[in-house]
Amino acid sequence: MSALDSLTIRSGRLRGDGELVDISMHDGVITAIDPAGSGAAEDHVVDAGGNLVTESFVNTHLHLDKVFTLRQLGDAALSHYQESGMGKAMTAIETAAAVKRGQDAETMLGAGRRALAMAAYYGNTHMRALADVDSKAGTRGVEVLVALRDEFAGVVDVQVVAFAQDGIVREPGTDRLLRRSMELGADVVGGIPWIEYTEADMAAHVQTVFDIAVEHDAPVSMLLDDAGDPGLRTLEMMATEALERGWIGRALAHHCRAMQLYPDPYFERLLGLLAEAGVAVVSDPQTGPLHARVRALTAAGINVSLGQDDISDAYYTFGRNNMLEVAFLGAHLLWMMTEPDMELLYDMITVNPARAIGHQDHEMAVGNVANLVVLEGDSVREALRFHAAPRVVVSHGRLVDRNAMCRAAGVPD
Repeated sequence: MSALDSLTIRSGRLRGDGELVDISMHDGVITAIDPAGSGAAEDHVVDAGGNLVTESFVNTHLHLDKVFTLRQLGDAALSHYQESGMGKAMTAIETAAAVKRGQDAETMLGAGRRALAMAAYYGNTHMRALADVDSKAGTRGVEVLVALRDEFAGVVDVQVVAFAQDGIVREPGTDRLLRRSMELGADVVGGIPWIEYTEADMAAHVQTVFDIAVEHDAPVSMLLDDAGDPGLRTLEMMATEALERGWIGRALAHHCRAMQLYPDPYFERLLGLLAEAGVAVVSDPQTGPLHARVRALTAAGINVSLGQDDISDAYYTFGRNNMLEVAFLGAHLLWMMTEPDMELLYDMITVNPARAIGHQDHEMAVGNVANLVVLEGDSVREALRFHAAPRVVVSHGRLVDRNAMCRAAGVPD
C-alpha cells in the first residue's frame, strides 16, 4: 500500500450529484470535499476523470476459513444446500463438515491470503469473516484468520468471528473452544442455533453465545433459520436475547432464509422486535434459493446488507470478494432494478454493512476515515452493470497497490 500522508482525488463524481468534486485526505481522514479545481495541491493527486467516487465496499459475511475448498469436497453438499426448497440444508452442513478434517493451517493461510487480496483489488476494505470452531476444526481456523487479519491490517480490516458451525449442544465442548477462541484474539462470537435438534437446544445455543459475548464485551453474529422450514424461529430468539442482555445494535443476523416462508402476521410482529433490538440482517441471495425479505425489512427501518458468504466452497461455486458483483446478482434475484432499488443495493454493500459491524463513520464526509473507491463509470447503474474492479482503491487514506493485489489474487487484470 502506498504510504502517502496527503492525497487528493480530482474531478470525482459523488452519488446523486452531477457536479465534479475534489476530495482531499490527510493522515487517513477526509479533510475537504470541494468543487473540482478549487482545492489546494496535495502531496499526491489522482484524477478520477469524472467517474463515480464512493465509500469503499464492506462484506459482512464470508467463510474465510473455507475459501477455495470446493475441489476437495465435490458437489454433494452444494446440491443438498441449493436444491429447491432448501429442505436438506442441514444435510449439506453435515456433509460439508468433512472438509475440516483434511485442512492444514498453511493451506488455509494461502487460500485466505488470496481471498483477501481479491477483496483489496475489488475495493472491499472491511469484512466480517467466520472461522469454524468445533471438535474437528478446533481453533485452527480462528488462529489462521487472526494471522491474516494482522497481515492485512490497514488494507482490509477483518473482524474474526469464532463460529460454532456444527452446533453447541450437539457438539459438547464447543462452548470451551469458543471461549478459547476469544482469548486467541477473535473479535465476534458466532453461532448457528437452528442446527440444533430441538427448540430448547436452539435457545440454549443462543444463550451460550450471548453469555460468551457478554464475558468478552463482543458483538454477536449468528446464521439463523437457514433452511426451507417456516417453523424455524431462531431469529426471534436472538432478537429477544439481545433485548434482554442490552445488546442493542450489537447483533447481526445472517441469512434468515426461512423468513421468505413466514406467515405474514408473524412476520409483521417480528419486524417490530427486530427494530426494537437493533438487529441488522445480512442476506446472501446468490448462494441459496430462499432469502430474507429485503424490501420489507428495509421499509421497516431494519439495516440490511449483502454478503459474499462463500468463495468456491461446499455451498457456492463462484465468488471473488467483489461486492459490486454481489449487488449485481442481487438486482436480479431480488428484482431490484429501478433507480431507487439500485441506490439501495449500493447502500447494502457500503454504508449499511459498515454500520452493521460497528463502523459508523464509513460515509463520504469531512472528518471520516478515508476508505474510498474510484469506479469505472459515472453512475451506480454503470458500476453495477459492469461490476468491474475500481480504478483506484483508498484504504485508511492510502492508495492500495492494486497491481500487487491483482497478482496475489490471481485474477486477470
